[in-house]
Amino acid sequence: MQTLVMKFGGSSVGSAQAIQQLVKIARREQPSTANLIIVVSAMSGITDQLIRCADLAAANRSDEVLASIAAIRARHYNVIEELFPEGRERERVMSVITQRLDELTRYCQSILVMGEVTARGMDVISSLGERMSAPLVATALQASGLTAEAIEATHLIVTDRNFQNAVPQMEASRQQIREVLFPLCNGGTIAVVTGFIAATEDGVTTTLGRGGSDYTASILADCLDADELWIWTDVDGVLTADPRVVATAHSIAEISFAEVGELAYFGAKVLHPKTIRPAVMRNLPLWVKNTFNPDFPGTRISQDSQRQRGEITAVTTIKDLSLLTVEGRGMLGVPGIAARTFSAVARTGASVLMISQSSSEQSICFTITSKHTSDVISSLEAEMSLELIRKDIDRIWARDHVVILSIIGAGMREIPGVSARIFGALGKANINVIAIAQGSSEYSLSLVIDQADSAAAVRSIHDEIIPPI
Repeated sequence: MQTLVMKFGGSSVGSAQAIQQLVKIARREQPSTANLIIVVSAMSGITDQLIRCADLAAANRSDEVLASIAAIRARHYNVIEELFPEGRERERVMSVITQRLDELTRYCQSILVMGEVTARGMDVISSLGERMSAPLVATALQASGLTAEAIEATHLIVTDRNFQNAVPQMEASRQQIREVLFPLCNGGTIAVVTGFIAATEDGVTTTLGRGGSDYTASILADCLDADELWIWTDVDGVLTADPRVVATAHSIAEISFAEVGELAYFGAKVLHPKTIRPAVMRNLPLWVKNTFNPDFPGTRISQDSQRQRGEITAVTTIKDLSLLTVEGRGMLGVPGIAARTFSAVARTGASVLMISQSSSEQSICFTITSKHTSDVISSLEAEMSLELIRKDIDRIWARDHVVILSIIGAGMREIPGVSARIFGALGKANINVIAIAQGSSEYSLSLVIDQADSAAAVRSIHDEIIPPI
């Protein structure tokens, strides 16, 4: 008997059929599990709709707010009607969902009056999706004969006041999680916990940012000393490439935390880096599985995978980027240019995704998301104004519509010929490489290429270096 935390994403609770599949999985695992904790996201697309409601209210577009709330209401009511055609379960869960929707209406009315929404207010509104899906799932489990209870993570996870991207306070969270969940689970109850949301020490609702529901599950697994953490999604684990781009992409049986961290950072949609941080700290076995294909083993993620060193794991991309270049012959041998460059970038709030510099020191180039390009250039021109006047720096410019293409695999650096095969594959596809970066981690090689070449590049490299199953 073990403690098992299972997290179900938006697509896994996004319809009556998906929730019924979740119930089947829970019924299968519950007999062999002493403590079963289920973490749920909002229904797919609902968090975006909730945020849109708040934004529309702030823009004083009241008719569109009402239409958006009506769409959210219809989505949840339709699922309730399919899952619970009649009976007490239907009445009980319908009452809870109606209360949450009434809260949304009141919040939006307040925003309409004020003409703005604060980060704290947005956290409260965006939390409503999980606060509706958790009781829905708990009621479906109860209707199947299981004992289950919906628990809001505001009673479990304590964070700071960094609204919309709150940082958990792990010791305080550990105490609350154990006090609430262990007595519940020891009594045979399945805890259905809201993902994504938490609260400050004084009970103010916060959210955990991107990947928040996965993060919730990882925090619970850490604090409960769980035996395993399973992330249920709508694909057969971590894949070698985006299956929409590469028809031969397939599930990876086993992968290390380091490799999946690289994958998550470089655009893979299954996991976000902070999701796996608590699991990495505890060396907790983590599985990524498919809700709609539960018999498929999925991908096991652990500290040390048994994959052969030098084997390429996956090919992935980050899109909608710009490559910025600071160049000039006067930069040669001048201390502090790089520090001033990246300080200027940091002041805009932009994140630098990749850096490349030639040994001549006459240029520095780096990638950022395209939405920050104009602000970053303005900040750099202000910082380097004297150097621009003196022509020590010739120009600061951007190349738009580029992507980072990342090839990931354990110990790539130790295997001769890998880079030659990568560049050979791109050459045969007539794809030009704009910039290159490889760190000492041994886990990834990153290339900047034109966005128009992205799909062809991924396919050509995948076909060349990743063996078919």
